[in-house]
Amino acid sequence: MRNPDYLANELLNEFEKTRDKALIQLVQQIFDSREPDLRRLPMIRYHFGAFEPLDNPLAILRASDLIRVQREGVPGQVREHLYLLTRRGRASMHELASAAPEIAWYKDRAAVVATLAGEVGGKALKDRQYLQQEYASTELKHLIAPVTDRVRDRLEQIQKGLAA
Repeated sequence: MRNPDYLANELLNEFEKTRDKALIQLVQQIFDSREPDLRRLPMIRYHFGAFEPLDNPLAILRASDLIRVQREGVPGQVREHLYLLTRRGRASMHELASAAPEIAWYKDRAAVVATLAGEVGGKALKDRQYLQQEYASTELKHLIAPVTDRVRDRLEQIQKGLAA
């Protein structure tokens, strides 16, 4: 969600597996609405990929009983964190999305991301990002580079192939 161009690239990868033309339409919508320019929230690359501390925003959501955090593993060796939306959180999300289209965008894109991710864990998703040269070659402590132009070109090539 923070990098709509990377999401668009993953949607194109999924299209190549499934040939579902709705994915092409969604990618076109991402570019037509200028999401890579207007909605991009860059992240810094650290040793293990993109990173941003989550403690403060998650604490606010947890204190309001909008989410629960579940850890898998044992203390000192947590393998994974699961962020679970509570009933109250789901109701709040729907209420806010109904009240403001700007917020509905986050709900809609989160659903797309969740569908693409499926049952895959965070490490596997991070590994997929490292397949992108721009991501992998970003120096430590620098902003991860966008892939907008390359993905837009890729979309155009796929559309030409579909039209032929």
